[in-house]
Amino acid sequence: MATLAAPFDHDEPARQERFFAGLAIFMALVIVAGFLTNLLMGRSTFASPLRVHFHAIAFMGWTTIFVLQSWLATHGPLALHRKLGWIAVAWMGLMIAAGLMVIVAGLREGTAPFFFQPQHFLIANPLSILLFVGFTLAAVRMRHRTDWHARLHIGGMTMIMGPGFGRLLPMPLLIPYAFQAAAGASVIFPLIGMARDLRRSGKVHPAWWFCLAGLAVLIALPGLLAPTKFGDSLYRAVTAGSPGASVPGMAFAPPPPDGAQRPRRPS
Repeated sequence: MATLAAPFDHDEPARQERFFAGLAIFMALVIVAGFLTNLLMGRSTFASPLRVHFHAIAFMGWTTIFVLQSWLATHGPLALHRKLGWIAVAWMGLMIAAGLMVIVAGLREGTAPFFFQPQHFLIANPLSILLFVGFTLAAVRMRHRTDWHARLHIGGMTMIMGPGFGRLLPMPLLIPYAFQAAAGASVIFPLIGMARDLRRSGKVHPAWWFCLAGLAVLIALPGLLAPTKFGDSLYRAVTAGSPGASVPGMAFAPPPPDGAQRPRRPS
């Protein structure tokens, strides 16, 4: 625990830290590769409902803002970085709306990915958005502490990297731990940051420990809550009066015969 107590250089200027811009680009490439893989393999299509396109625009838009902000923070102009930062805060509202819309609609239609238990899916995905918002707002609040600011932004993005990895990993083969595997793969980003800190200063910045704690909550908490009465009640409330109500909340649907990622709607 000595690494937590050691003093850290709080005056380190973010614009001199090209590392964070590179890490942001790496994270964006994982997301783009995942969604492009889905498209090329026929798992997704441009004929999807409008809400899916809204979701894609919101999250890919954030990814673009994230990379651009990381670049501006390290290369300038910093005035533009600050202005775009407030646009980014507002953009998070779009992400929350788009994410919840797609999650609820998929569950109500009975089309949640077959390698997730619907109740687990209902809790885990909103939780990832909540953690993302929490880390990102903390980064904004600590924008004058550049050492915390940059690392907390990486932490926020880490919380929503699961869908990117989930489109690259063989998810059907990872049942019943597909979500845990996709979310757990995101640990590579804070680990890279920790390794960089150790190499440069011999100590790990406390922000990375918060990031690891957030990932631990994301991986463990949905599995604890989903099979409880709370999970049952939440699932019934969300799916009431829809085809999804006939889908067992804690069962994995059979894989679709056409190899798609989502099961067919219940008849």
